[in-house]
Amino acid sequence: MVLLTMSALGAFAVGWASLGGVGYFLYAKSRFDAVRPVDALIVLGGEHDGREEYGIELARQGVSSNVVLSHPYWKGDRKMAEFCAIQDQRFTVTCVPPQPSTTRGEALFTRDLAAQHGWTSVMVISWRYHLPRARYIFSQCFDGEIVMRPVPRDYDFSVAHWEYIYLYQTVGFVKAFFQGRC
Repeated sequence: MVLLTMSALGAFAVGWASLGGVGYFLYAKSRFDAVRPVDALIVLGGEHDGREEYGIELARQGVSSNVVLSHPYWKGDRKMAEFCAIQDQRFTVTCVPPQPSTTRGEALFTRDLAAQHGWTSVMVISWRYHLPRARYIFSQCFDGEIVMRPVPRDYDFSVAHWEYIYLYQTVGFVKAFFQGRC
C-alpha cells in the first residue's frame, strides 16, 4: 500500500514537472508579434497592470486611431472610468463589457466592432502567458489580421503560481477547442 502511494506521488510529481517545463516554453516564453499599424488596439481585461496605459501609448504613437478597452470590471472602477473618458484628437477610446466576460466574449465584441467599422486588422494586448490561448480564440472569431502583444511587464510569480497559470491556460485551450468557431 505504501509503495503504491509513493508510486502515485512520483507519477504526480513527474506530471506536474512536465506541465511546468512545457508550460514555461508554451506560455511564459510565448511568441508575440512586432508592433505595426492596425485598425484597432484591443486591450483585454485582467489586472490594471499597465495594459490600458500601453494601449493608449501605442495609439499616441500612431499605431491605431481606435482603442477598445475590455471592461469586465465593476461599474465603480475608477481607473476604467478615467481610461474610458480619455479625449484625444488622434484616437478614440471605446469601452466594452464582454458578453460573456471571457476571452471569447472579447473576441466576439472584436468581431462585431470590426464588421461595424470595416476593420481588417487588430492588435490584441494581454499577459504574455495568455497570448497563445487568446490568439487561438481570436482566430476562431475574427477573420482579419491578428497581432499579439504582451503587456510590457515582468512576472514575479512563485513556482506554484506558474503551475496554476499553465494548468489554467491549458484547460482554457481545451475549452476553446470544444467551443469551436464563433
